Amino acid sequence: MTESASPPIRIEPHGLLGEALRANAAGRLSHFIVDESSPAIAIFGAEHVAQNREGDWYGEHAGKWLYAAAKSAARTQDARLIAHLRRIADFLVSHQDADGYLGTYAPERRFMVKHPPKPKSWNGEPVPRTWDIWIHSYLILGLVEVNRHFPDARTLDAARRIGDLCWRVLTDGGIDICELGNHHGMSATVLLDAAVELHFATDERRYLELALLILKQADANPDLALLAKALGGADASEIATGKAYQLIWNLVGLAKLHRATGAPEYLRAVENLWANIREQHLSLGGGPWGGVAHRSREVFNAPGTFFPQAYVETCSTLAWIQLNRELLAITGAAKYAEEIERSAYNDLLGAFAPNGEDWCYYSYANGKRVHTTYWRCCKSSGAMALEELPALVYSSRSHGIDVNLYAPSTATLPLAQGGRVTIEQQTRYPFDGSARLRLALERPARFALRLRIPSWAKNAAIRVNGERAAVEVRPGDYATLEREWRSEDTVALDLPMTPQIHRRTHRNVQESRAPDGSPVRQEVLRHDYLGITRGPLVYATGLVDGYKTEESLLLPSGPPEQWLHVGPESGNDEGAAIVLEPERRAPLAFVPYYRAGGRVDGAWRLTWMPLAPDANA
Repeated sequence: MTESASPPIRIEPHGLLGEALRANAAGRLSHFIVDESSPAIAIFGAEHVAQNREGDWYGEHAGKWLYAAAKSAARTQDARLIAHLRRIADFLVSHQDADGYLGTYAPERRFMVKHPPKPKSWNGEPVPRTWDIWIHSYLILGLVEVNRHFPDARTLDAARRIGDLCWRVLTDGGIDICELGNHHGMSATVLLDAAVELHFATDERRYLELALLILKQADANPDLALLAKALGGADASEIATGKAYQLIWNLVGLAKLHRATGAPEYLRAVENLWANIREQHLSLGGGPWGGVAHRSREVFNAPGTFFPQAYVETCSTLAWIQLNRELLAITGAAKYAEEIERSAYNDLLGAFAPNGEDWCYYSYANGKRVHTTYWRCCKSSGAMALEELPALVYSSRSHGIDVNLYAPSTATLPLAQGGRVTIEQQTRYPFDGSARLRLALERPARFALRLRIPSWAKNAAIRVNGERAAVEVRPGDYATLEREWRSEDTVALDLPMTPQIHRRTHRNVQESRAPDGSPVRQEVLRHDYLGITRGPLVYATGLVDGYKTEESLLLPSGPPEQWLHVGPESGNDEGAAIVLEPERRAPLAFVPYYRAGGRVDGAWRLTWMPLAPDANA
């Protein structure tokens, strides 16, 4: 079994992250669902359920809202939100059928009804269409989360009864889990996550058995073969349809199954695909992307594919943050915290509107910002993703305390060595790389304080109580400060934020063999691009000269520090611009991607700038 990591007992985030959380709480979490008349809850009413034969996924919003609202209410103790939460949980529990069903489908369309074998199709979609298991997976997660923060035996029992119903259907009912979801079953095998959560919440073996059965059936499906393909080194795009959201959510469940069983092959499979996604399938802003020239806009592309207009679905960003949450808890490795930070400060916040209500379904490195419509899944997923972040800033482990994310905040954490520690973090991060931590302890204690050093932070420096710390500082790892800590001790961290350039290529290479068997390779398409980051932030500009969606840049021959520099502060405490001075045109100013275009619907953001072709190539 793996070592567990405990989240803060209490945390109050401020700054950019705190503002987003407050907007989320005051916006979507407070207004989208308030009582049983809210549209996302009214669909669970008997009248709607009796006639609903659409096979829709709209019931997912209830579970997602319960999950996010429970986390927010527990952290803020907002009395109004707590009242809404209890009212909605009570309403759902009261509408659960005697057999445990708690969905929105008419009886003949429910997942308990066996249908003829589905026809062969590109995504293995069931006929008739169904998202019923998907909806129940989110309901289990939401009900368990409510019970975790506001214990109520009825709430947890409702989640149990869903799990028991699923077990009966997959065993005595003779239905295979892969028959109940599209993308060759991946939209149903996500139940793996919910089943393990039920096991954790109840400590009952039967839910672990349910999770193992789901994995067994998923692996036996040759179009999915989740575990076998992951262990065999398959690219993420080659597993089922390569649907990013569903695949990553399955990996979240598989990581939890490793936590529950200690089976090393589960962790190895997850780490294999994590590395593949990290290297081949993320945008510069850390969101899973794809959909280039594919019938689905939400699938991973073949490895090596790059296109600046590729899609990032906000739901996929949620799943990616959750997967890194699990791997961080299991391994304590800095690379997982870095991916959480990259996704959060760029593609997640870049999809979020300051009003706390609006989200982008898709975000583009280069493209127009479009706020999605009422029923779309990504609005609830974005709200969930934001609520994951506070518990990830710090973690308490057997050796002491890890500082995983940098954000102005105050947190109280349990110490394995006894007592509690309160950490106050003063910083302008992610706009500035200086951070100061002040500790307050119930009594002096010896433990390790680990500070994450981002991979981009060259020449980072740490001071303890004003003195330079004699500690190894490696980018991409934690720096460990082990000593006896006392109240009023301070730690100052300096992470130099130098603008960095990134290059990508959209290319096509034809490959074949000559008659003698020798390989023939010819590049027939090539477009080169440049992107800019500073610290954890990706930078973007608006329409070039106010109207161009792209313009090829001719870069000076000198080193980047001669033509790329940090401009003056904006005055709104949201960081400085970065100015790029190309040849033969006026300089271009870039600002953090999340706020490029003013965060308004219809604004353009351009992250990847085309480069002039090499005349000698």
